[in-house]
Amino acid sequence: MDYRVIKNNDLFLMTDRHGDVSGEETPNGLYKRDTRFLSRFELAINGKRPVLLSSAANENYIATFRLTNEHMTENGELLLWRESVEVNRERFIYGDVLYENVSLTNYSTKPVSFRLSLRIGADFADMFLVRGFQPADKLGSVLGREASLFGWSSEYRGADGISKAVSVRWDVQAESANEEGEIEFRVELMPAESKRLRLTVSPSIEGEKPVVLEPGQALAELRQAEERWRAKVTDATSDNEVFNRLYERGVQDLQVLLSDFGFGPFPVAGLPWYAVPFGRDSLIAALQMLPLDPSIALGTLRMMAAHQGTQTDGWKDEQPGKIMHELRSGELSKSGQVPFSPYYGSIDSTPLFLLLAAEYVHWTGDSSSIEALMPAIERALDWIGDHGDRDGDGFVEYFQESSKGIANQGWKDSEDSVVHKDGRFAKAPIALIEVQGYVYQAKSRLAPVLEKLGRKEKADKLRAEAAKLKQALDSAFWMEDEAYYAIALDGENEQVRSVTSNPGHLLMSGILSPEKARLVAERLIAPDMFSGYGIRTMSAEATGYNPMSYHDGSVWPHDNSLILLGLSRTGQLEAARTVVGGLLKSAAQFEYARLPELFCGYGDEIGYPVSYPVACSPQAWAAGTSIVILQAMLGLEPNALEGTFKLSPFLPEGIDRLVVRHLPVGEGLLSAEILRGGNGGPVTARVLENTSGLRLEAAEAAPSRSWN
Repeated sequence: MDYRVIKNNDLFLMTDRHGDVSGEETPNGLYKRDTRFLSRFELAINGKRPVLLSSAANENYIATFRLTNEHMTENGELLLWRESVEVNRERFIYGDVLYENVSLTNYSTKPVSFRLSLRIGADFADMFLVRGFQPADKLGSVLGREASLFGWSSEYRGADGISKAVSVRWDVQAESANEEGEIEFRVELMPAESKRLRLTVSPSIEGEKPVVLEPGQALAELRQAEERWRAKVTDATSDNEVFNRLYERGVQDLQVLLSDFGFGPFPVAGLPWYAVPFGRDSLIAALQMLPLDPSIALGTLRMMAAHQGTQTDGWKDEQPGKIMHELRSGELSKSGQVPFSPYYGSIDSTPLFLLLAAEYVHWTGDSSSIEALMPAIERALDWIGDHGDRDGDGFVEYFQESSKGIANQGWKDSEDSVVHKDGRFAKAPIALIEVQGYVYQAKSRLAPVLEKLGRKEKADKLRAEAAKLKQALDSAFWMEDEAYYAIALDGENEQVRSVTSNPGHLLMSGILSPEKARLVAERLIAPDMFSGYGIRTMSAEATGYNPMSYHDGSVWPHDNSLILLGLSRTGQLEAARTVVGGLLKSAAQFEYARLPELFCGYGDEIGYPVSYPVACSPQAWAAGTSIVILQAMLGLEPNALEGTFKLSPFLPEGIDRLVVRHLPVGEGLLSAEILRGGNGGPVTARVLENTSGLRLEAAEAAPSRSWN
């Protein structure tokens, strides 16, 4: 990454690799609720930017930058010998406050004296403006700035009438400070002497200022929160270092991406641009996290229900019962200049909401929490049958109504992502293949939940609707000449015949026959679809293929993870091994073993995965991929309603032992060991702990695995 980002709760900071925010011409800054509270935060020695030695943000909430001075002379006179001073910047966020310690150490043999300067600025820009996505019709203005020798502050009132402010404080008296944010300190250091400058940055909205703690206390509390999280969630170790690093990175990233908007833990989509509630992204991340912490699924469902559509509003692409796509809280959204407060232009958020509700109960047995959500669930089901099926053909399709909305409303939401074999872009209304799978899975998995809640008539209705959808799918979407499914039906009900990864999502839904599941799995790992590092979003033989594109040939880890769930559930274990092997090979090449939002679709003949230039990292559903890899290797399928669970394990090449401890399922925890016999022998599963209240369901061992 060419940036460093840290986050805690609702505040995140993005800087360059030096640790600087270098002005409004860059997207870097300190952000809260879609507003940039710091647009400049630069450090200099004698007016010169320090030389970077190293930087890291591998812990997500702490970033460190080690720098030194360049050689400095003036009019032939030496000011500061090169590499005399070490500058160590350590920063973290806690309680919506940014803390930074700047340590200065003299490593020369002589006393040194220099000017340490800070440049601070706050433009209070809306995230949409920073990214250049939406112009503004009207903006607010800065009300004033104040400076003293111990602090600087600025205040802004937006076009939405909301006041915002930022306050920067330091603990050493400055030599000078002005309202333009130019701060200067005089530093004198004897040989081997160190001095430290402590800074805090506090953003506030409508006068609600966060509590500023003593830095040591804040850091200690932050570390304790991280330790509590790690002790709470599932532990997994193997004899493969890459998997171990990938899993630990996923766990860390998912923690930092959790926020609480008043309904429980909720995964925001990703950093830096999507640290906000998303429909599809957050729902999929919560689904991926069931083996880690099922309470996150419940918090996500409650948040979505609270923002469920209530009216027909074309500006927001909203209809009654529809689940939101994206909730923004910046100036443009609050003043109505963009429709994101929230925006509902997503065709898959509503079925994914229902799907997650069903899977949560099957995982935990907690039907009472879902019973409390039944009004929202019923409204979402009504939306699928009404507004979701615009032409009454039994398939759910999308159509953009908002002038500032999104045209393609599936997870591949770029304008060129749904393309015919002849290169034409599909025209809406568009019925995406994977969305039909989500609807089927939601209805078929909700049916026994509703039956458990005494709603047998509704359960029978859902089963009948799911069966009808299953029967209709093949005749509408199956491409006989490709032995594969079309990505979509367009507005003329014509198949969009590009070969893509989308049909792979059907594998987890249960909608496919065993033969069709086999054919889909085989195509997904064929050379045109599998790059060596993961499944491409589009076949390399397709007209629209572009390995550098966002959705037409790139590799998305979360896409692979949903396919992987399906491969595991349908018993396509050789394909599952291939996908896991590719993802592990990818992770080994990325910084911190972190899978990014996406990467380019070039084949492994290059020798490494090629980064996509503006991929978000960390990204929630990319981080959640590591948890899905774990679940898939276990072959874990709980059925808490029936009091059972299945284990159908596999291990990819390079892993011979996997130990999973304290995995939350049912009413308790499950621990298990997965072993491969010597010389490529069978894979065995051994339960080490089971307080879940569920019993292991006996299953006939496949040739590649045995049971004990």
